[in-house]
Amino acid sequence: MIQVLDKTFEVFITREEIQDEVSSLAKQINVDFQNEEVVFIAVLNGSFMFASDIMKSIDLDCEISFIKMSSYQGTESTGRVDELIGLNNNLKDKNVIILEDIIDTGITIDKIISLMDEQAPKSVKICSLLYKPDAFQGVHRPDYVGFSIPNAFVVGYGLDYNEKGRNLDAIYKIKN
Repeated sequence: MIQVLDKTFEVFITREEIQDEVSSLAKQINVDFQNEEVVFIAVLNGSFMFASDIMKSIDLDCEISFIKMSSYQGTESTGRVDELIGLNNNLKDKNVIILEDIIDTGITIDKIISLMDEQAPKSVKICSLLYKPDAFQGVHRPDYVGFSIPNAFVVGYGLDYNEKGRNLDAIYKIKN
């Protein structure tokens, strides 16, 4: 168990389980996009560890860029998505893979895809380390999912609680 600010968390997904799944996701992407160029768009801040680890196993002709969106305050989604850092890449006729740490309500990913659609990419796929199907209310479900998890609050491996806990190498679930 660990303490992050005023909350207690317990190990939910180990470092080894994360690394195995990230490797598996990268292998599938390598197969699916063989002989294709891909633009990876990592959603900050949460996906920085996931993006770094998955890119180490990608053997495609690719580039990576980062965008920053915000929809959380504390442990609750605000239900609103604010674009903080925009998209600078030209995505016209490109294969795009969005790298997300977690998809819960789907509000953020829907907003990102609506922004990207304006540039007419060849394809847009979503790769998320974590997915909460019970919380999902969006339109665009992830194409690649590391772990489907219950609707519990998690921290670690890039995920935060009020900006703390991102540096943890495993994923922890809040203890009730």
